[in-house]
Amino acid sequence: MQHLSGMDRARNALEKGERFPVGALQAVVADSWQRCREGGLDPRGMPLHSVVAFSDVRRRREAAASMRRLALAEMQLLHSQIAGSNFMIALGDADGIVLDTISDQEFADSAAGRSIIPGSMWNEDERGTNALGLAAMTGKPVAIYGREHYFACHGHLSCMAAPIFNSQGELLGLLDASCAHEARQEHTHALVRMAASQIENGLVFQEFSGNFVFAFHPRVEYLDTLSAGLISVSPGGDITSINRSGRALLAGLPATLGSHFDALFESGFGAAMDGLLSGVIIRIRDRAGSSVFMACRQIAQGRSSPPRQGSLSVPTLLPKQGLPEFVCEDGVLRRAIANLADAVALEMPVHITGETGTGKELMARHIHHLSRRKGEFVAINCGAVPEELFISEIFGHEPGAFTNARDKGAPGLARAAHRGTLFLDEVADIPLAAQTSLLRFLDNMEVRAVGAHKTEKVDVQIVSATNRDMEEMVAQRLFRADLYYRLNAFAVHLPALRARTDFAAIVRHLMEAMAPGTPITDAAIAGLSRRKWPGNVRELRSVLQRALVGRHADYLDEDCFEGAKSEAESVGDCCEECRNRPLSRARCEEIRSVHRRLDGNISKAARELGLSRTTVYKHVLGLQDHK
Repeated sequence: MQHLSGMDRARNALEKGERFPVGALQAVVADSWQRCREGGLDPRGMPLHSVVAFSDVRRRREAAASMRRLALAEMQLLHSQIAGSNFMIALGDADGIVLDTISDQEFADSAAGRSIIPGSMWNEDERGTNALGLAAMTGKPVAIYGREHYFACHGHLSCMAAPIFNSQGELLGLLDASCAHEARQEHTHALVRMAASQIENGLVFQEFSGNFVFAFHPRVEYLDTLSAGLISVSPGGDITSINRSGRALLAGLPATLGSHFDALFESGFGAAMDGLLSGVIIRIRDRAGSSVFMACRQIAQGRSSPPRQGSLSVPTLLPKQGLPEFVCEDGVLRRAIANLADAVALEMPVHITGETGTGKELMARHIHHLSRRKGEFVAINCGAVPEELFISEIFGHEPGAFTNARDKGAPGLARAAHRGTLFLDEVADIPLAAQTSLLRFLDNMEVRAVGAHKTEKVDVQIVSATNRDMEEMVAQRLFRADLYYRLNAFAVHLPALRARTDFAAIVRHLMEAMAPGTPITDAAIAGLSRRKWPGNVRELRSVLQRALVGRHADYLDEDCFEGAKSEAESVGDCCEECRNRPLSRARCEEIRSVHRRLDGNISKAARELGLSRTTVYKHVLGLQDHK
């Protein structure tokens, strides 16, 4: 007889309606399963997918604005810590309703990712056993792995959630990390708990900026860790806030808000302040006789020494060093450059095509990097050089070789690129008269300056680029066929931004380069992805820059891009009734986006959005009429 694991036996008992085997489950999971069973949920069925109205999401975000600001920064940090794990980080309010998500593209595109969206409800009554719902119910950190979820359809997921409390001990929200079960990392749950604690500590500094904030711990080396107690004190010595670690360290003492510092510590407020305000770490006894070290981390009236973990200020718009030159997670682009290194090793000319703003020069510089050449990367915009000067610009000229020639002559760009790369941008604009000379150069790599008699051999990697249809130009005899085929030895086509499957990665890469550490939510990226982007990555960068300059907080969400669409795009994305009503228009765009993603299935869209089919049909009716 085959031996069954404890989880196998527990699942069998669940689905057969039998009693769960003792010890096979965490107590919190067993209790949750029992409640779900008593509530009539079928573990082999599908959970409900209730989603609150978009206006309600905005109201909830506003009510939790302070927490949300800190949480988004921590979510961005978590994103960098567990990147590549097929995961999503979600922020929920005290009711377990999702406010924001930040995720990797793979998880966001999965069925699970599409169900964890702003407004989705994760209460146990509808979604069964899940970490977000249980953390909201119990007020404690919870991890639910794989088949511990009540519904079998969630058996491939793991989720870890931690509650976020204010200084009064009231539940403010929830932080959750969900990932594919096979990709889960054991330390993720600890990271989520740490992030929740950091948010709570940040609230102490943020909400009591006019008070003193002291850190204390029995061991001095722990004063700058999340284990330290934080206590905010008014200028008169009244306690205004204590974090969770502080409450634990002061257990048994009257550590209540409104009590006085002297009721907790023996030396008294005045004596303690003499040492703390001088910037030193003092040793002090609490009223239970335990000795703790204490340091001042914030001075009242706004003069502060900020907490060690993370900065609460708006990040500076400066480039971050060491980033890769471009994002390349799109399958089409990866296939296009799969053999690029081999082509460069054979010194084949590379021809790059793509719409304006798709990153042709970045690709050219990547080719130069692949070549490992010691020479320079030399670029020329072929359309910006006057026809009569083109040959001398490329090949150089002798002194006095022609009217207006430089007195000392010029070596030319081909010589400047010796042992390096010559990048011919806008190559379609090379004058016909110069094309013969360029073809001859490509054949023998010999340079003869205008007015000179001797030739010189050079070693150059040739890269060209254009956004025009070169084959059509060849057919119209606007470009030499033999030159085109010589330049086009190895072709790389850069897809338009609207066709890239790695759009989210591109957005996050640009954000990290322009404003390191600034969070941008999944909802904001989803809204941007619906635009047409005629200017491609260059246009996207400009839109993100404008949003960063105009923001009112240190994160970007969908509200930051409300004015970024052209009128034509805004009108085209919503129905007639919603066009002149911004809030309705945003909700309408969301409904239409889900409807398109689900291939026009009204019933599926209604279920995912938590709306009636009639409501969904009303918003997409205009779309149907225009087909």
